[in-house]
Order: sequence, then C-alpha cells, then structure tokens
Amino acid sequence: MFQGRSLLKEVDFTPEELEYLIDFSIHLKDLKKRNIPHEYLKGQNIVLLFEKSSTRTRSAFTVACNDLGANPEFMGANDIQLGKKESVEDSAKVFGSMFDGIEFRGFKQEDVEALAKYSGVPVWNGLTDEWHPTQMIADFMTIKEEFGELKGKKLVYCGDGRNNMANSLLVAGSMLGVSITVASPEELFPEQSVVDYAEKFAKESGSTVTVTSDIKSAVKDADVLYTDVWVSMGEEDKFEERINLLKPYQINKELTDLIEGDYIFMHCLPAFHDTETKYGAEMNERFGVKEMEVTDEVFRDEKHARQFEEAENRMHSIKAIMAATNGNLFIPKV
Repeated sequence: MFQGRSLLKEVDFTPEELEYLIDFSIHLKDLKKRNIPHEYLKGQNIVLLFEKSSTRTRSAFTVACNDLGANPEFMGANDIQLGKKESVEDSAKVFGSMFDGIEFRGFKQEDVEALAKYSGVPVWNGLTDEWHPTQMIADFMTIKEEFGELKGKKLVYCGDGRNNMANSLLVAGSMLGVSITVASPEELFPEQSVVDYAEKFAKESGSTVTVTSDIKSAVKDADVLYTDVWVSMGEEDKFEERINLLKPYQINKELTDLIEGDYIFMHCLPAFHDTETKYGAEMNERFGVKEMEVTDEVFRDEKHARQFEEAENRMHSIKAIMAATNGNLFIPKV
C-alpha cells in the first residue's frame, strides 16, 4: 500500500498512514539502538537534491540510506540544473532512469511535484517553501515518545505563522488529532486557505485549530511549545522587520512560567538562542538582540527541551518513510 508512493506534503497519506509511519519510525529507532540490521533498500541508489543548504536533512537522509543498505548521491545547488539549463521534467526523467528514489530540498513545491510526476520513482520532500512533511513524522514521533499518545495533546507554535513549519504543523497535527494553536502577530498569520484545510481534518479527528495574536493565553494549557527561526532561507533581508514584529513571541522563561501543566519545548533547528553563530553575532551587533525566537535559558532546559531528540528522530523517521515507500515491505492495510 506504500510501495512506489511519494511523500510531497502531509495529505499525500491518510491520518492512519501517518500514524503507521510514526510507529514504524519508533520501531526502526529501536532496531538501530540494538544494532539489528535493517537493509530494506540494499543495492538501491538514492539521489539527494539540495537547492537549499542543510545540516539535519542531509545528515538524516545520508545515514538513513546507509543503514538501509542504499547508496546516497548528494547533489548541491551548483550540481543540479533544475529549471536553469534543463527543465524539471527533463531532469526528473534522467534521475528516474538512474536512481531508485529522489530526495528534494528546495524552494518551489511545484518542482518536487514535477519530480514525482515525471521520474517514475518515489520522491521525498525534504523541505519546500510551502511544506515540510518529513519533519512532521519526526516531530510527532518525538511527541508520541514523550507522552505515549498524540490524540488530545495541544501544540502551540510561536512565531512566523506563514512559513512552511506552521503550515505543516497545522495540517499534520489536525490530521493526527493534535490541537494546534499558532500564536503570531496578525501580519504573519497563516494563509486562511491553510487554516481552512486544517480545520477540515480537525473536525474529523476531534482536534482544534486556533490562530491568535495573544501568546500568553495560548500557551497556558500547552503540552508542546514549538518555534522556528524568525527569518526563513531566502528572506535574510527581513531580519529587522521580523525582529520588531516577533520579539513579543519569543519563547522565554516568563512565557513558560505561564504553562499550568507539564510540557516539552521543540525546535526544528537551527536556533538563534545565543550569539555563537555568524547570524547571531550580526543581529546582536546591528540590533542589540542576543537571543531571538527562544532564549538560551529555555533552549538549555534539560527538563523540558527535546530539540536534540527531535533532530535525531529526523534520521529514524526518514528511514521509515524511505523503507515503507521503496523497500517492498509487507505492510497490511492501515
């Protein structure tokens, strides 16, 4: 039922199929920890196409390929000609004739859709400007590991409400029965079409979808606090504007003290929680900001912070996605 399919956005799979991928990710993580081989893609060749730079996505796909017995071939922005000297359709046909699967991390959702349409092999979306579905399997895997279940939990996303992470959390969460609140300034509210889409799934799963500018009331009953960088790749000229807009939406100790129950903090990384990066130092020099979307205190709070478990889970979940869709596994209908 999974074999030969692509994961381009969350709704390519049913809620039950997403749940299966999450549980399969947890199973493969256990096999990895116990050094039990699971070479479901042995002998396959997988191409990793990266228009956008990456740390976790590249590492996760590379290690996942190796663990599954496949051979990964990395191609960066200077190696591929998608839409430049060669159409995406033509490139897709070439890649499909040589490789058994394609990962794509880039800008346009239509490019990853075209790769899937014309290549004839499974394609996995490692991130586009609209959606980040492989991240979602890792994120909700992390939440399930922490709480033992997904349905009935509440995730509050704080920050830029119109980026790919907010979009994906709204849709994936509502599909899985997790109530999603986006706390954001009105200028950065998610597109209404995405909210409407999520609400449709929320009615079916029994969850809720909320978009608000009132961050303090939003977080009080949160099980998960989630944030992302204030400026996405390709928007580096907007730092001053975003800092001014999003300062009130920083996750800090004052905010976490408002939470009435237990919670975990998550971040898809990288995070600007100090000045130990080029961007962090530059923002401090230019705007006097030493911490952006999350303070260093919250980021390093070992009791609640789960961003590094979440980062590791990128590899286990990507492995599950590739194995399920390209490993000729027997998977009963879910």
